[in-house]
Amino acid sequence: MEENKKNDDKRLKNTSFINAWENAINGIIYAVTTQSNIKKQLVIAVIVMLISLFFNLSRAEFLCLMFTVILIIIAEMINTAIETVVDLYTDLYHPKAKIAKDVGAGAVVIAAINAIIVAYFLFFDKISDIGLAFLENIANNPVHLTFIAVFITIIAIVTIKAAGTTGKHKFIKQNFMPSGWAGLAFAALTVIWINTRNIVILTLSFILAIAVAESRIEAKKRTLSEVIVGAILGILVTIFIFGLAKIFLNIF
Repeated sequence: MEENKKNDDKRLKNTSFINAWENAINGIIYAVTTQSNIKKQLVIAVIVMLISLFFNLSRAEFLCLMFTVILIIIAEMINTAIETVVDLYTDLYHPKAKIAKDVGAGAVVIAAINAIIVAYFLFFDKISDIGLAFLENIANNPVHLTFIAVFITIIAIVTIKAAGTTGKHKFIKQNFMPSGWAGLAFAALTVIWINTRNIVILTLSFILAIAVAESRIEAKKRTLSEVIVGAILGILVTIFIFGLAKIFLNIF
């Protein structure tokens, strides 16, 4: 009995530097392989480090970033250790056990807040300069705006149709189910109307949009109200996107 106890004590204590190092590595491996939060944090850490390569950080900035990332992982590992020890001593709810776990979790939250502050000071100016240039390029490019308008129109149509078919929104199903083809046709018509003043092109585009809408009714795929809702939705979404781009250019 005493011999078993001595063996257990030996396993718990570090008998040498190499033994201490091996135990520490085992602790890291356990944390990484069993704790989902640490796995996520390591993935985020790798992504952040890769992204930092494109921002030309100084040595001091990169060191600050590394320390911040490592601090979050350390806090999460300490929190894991606290939770493990608490669970070892009690399986029942106890106020002090809750306090220990809450304090450990609080340390992780503080480390995360610190990471947000550091990221703000390291990346905000660089990202804002890149972001403004990127957004200005999009706002000045009708091809990009057209793609965004069409994409958002499709999302809006699918969303409304999904809401109408759930059974929870019968009013939408009965009155506001849009025609997808009509929405896309009139979104395209609105794009052409915004970007050209050629009356011939405008007239032909309007005729084509009406023909698409009418074909859906004649094929009995959609009702008149569904075609009208789809057309209005396509027009409004496109006007909103191009209007938003114009406001952005006026501000910046």
